[in-house]
Amino acid sequence: MPADKERAGRWFLQLPIMNFSKPHHFVLAWVFLLCAAGLAGAQTNLTAFPGAEGFAADATGGRGGEIYHVTNLNDSGLGSLREGVEHATKPRTIVFDVGGYIPLKSILRVGNDLTIAGQTAPGGGIGLRDSEVSLSGAHNVIVRHVRFRQGLAEKQDKKSAVNMTGANDIMLDHVSIQWGRWDTVDMNKCTNVTIQNSIIGPGVAPQRFGCLCQSENVSFVRNLWISNQSRNPKSKGRVQYVNNVVYNWGVTGYVGGHSAADHSADLINNYFIKGPSSGDHFVGEFKPTDHIYQSGNFVDLDCDGQLNGRPVVPADFGTQDAPTLVDAPAAAPRLPVTVVSAVEAYQKIVAGAGASLHRDAVDRRLVEDLTSLGQHGQTVHDPAEMGGFGEIAGGPAPLDTDGDGMPDAWEIAKGLNPQAPDGNKLAASGRTQLEEYLNWLTVPHSPAAPVAGVKK
Repeated sequence: MPADKERAGRWFLQLPIMNFSKPHHFVLAWVFLLCAAGLAGAQTNLTAFPGAEGFAADATGGRGGEIYHVTNLNDSGLGSLREGVEHATKPRTIVFDVGGYIPLKSILRVGNDLTIAGQTAPGGGIGLRDSEVSLSGAHNVIVRHVRFRQGLAEKQDKKSAVNMTGANDIMLDHVSIQWGRWDTVDMNKCTNVTIQNSIIGPGVAPQRFGCLCQSENVSFVRNLWISNQSRNPKSKGRVQYVNNVVYNWGVTGYVGGHSAADHSADLINNYFIKGPSSGDHFVGEFKPTDHIYQSGNFVDLDCDGQLNGRPVVPADFGTQDAPTLVDAPAAAPRLPVTVVSAVEAYQKIVAGAGASLHRDAVDRRLVEDLTSLGQHGQTVHDPAEMGGFGEIAGGPAPLDTDGDGMPDAWEIAKGLNPQAPDGNKLAASGRTQLEEYLNWLTVPHSPAAPVAGVKK
């Protein structure tokens, strides 16, 4: 049960024993009931953050819970990310007092009811390298502005950069997921997942694949799928695929489930752009059991450095073992996804996909490949073929005297008390004060707008 509903329930259960034969007690009970219902309703209607969309838009993550500070880049121990995400027993928001790569010595297993706020990391942000990150069995998790880079990790040739099996209500926003060995993202038997505004790929040896998605109610929105040999994604289940760009696929771009079971996917206003490694099969590997709704998609196959593609037509999906093309979308998340044209989706992805608050050398190179529009880019077996991991610079964290996740300068500017934890105090929006700060970090500000002493 989400934390907001539990809070409303506790409020009601703590009502004093009343004599309902007395009219004023009866009225007072109804007032309590209405207020409790209003609290639950108001908070339940909040999205994970402004701009959260798709099937996981309602995730609450660590809202209202404890604050955990990552104070070092160690694999484990006090102040490590592993300690923060593997040992949480109640809702928790993870904030970062350090920036840089965290070298993982084993699979990092993410727990439940967590917000991992990569946007708080100073310097160039935060990255995880050298191992799979697993959300298997996790529920109600929000991750923003984090880089996941598995690379050629030993004994992980059949593992993926991000793996989730049996997970639900998972929101990944503005993440960069690269160099997965089996798949870059592996998703099995999950429900209510959104991956939005992210970069997925390239994969590395042995498979070099983008994503195996065998799950229900999955939204892929405004992502860059780049230089994966295939599976951008391979879609088995119920999938919403809106405003993505697929660049420089190897054998195939978007892949159907091609199995005996029925699958559905809504392909809306995506752009498929051929690169130096690509064949002409930007969609493929279907069977009639794949029920595909397609509208507003474009494909550019001439590699001439210009974005001048043509509309995708039913014939592009093939004739032999073709999917069943349907007349209406099947995916219907509670909060609809904002849909723009395929051209505008390309522009938004160039401007902001991935861990883009501080784009590092890896992501900059990938975006440069994309904007060459067919001239540059390659599928790779080893991260070294595209310059390797590079460095992510660290930096000083702003002073947070009370440890509530909000810098003193922010609290003073907002009329809060930097000497007493008030991160879970509700703001006018209905979100907590900490959430207000985390969301502020992710939006552009004019030079005069930032709070003095708080680094963006």
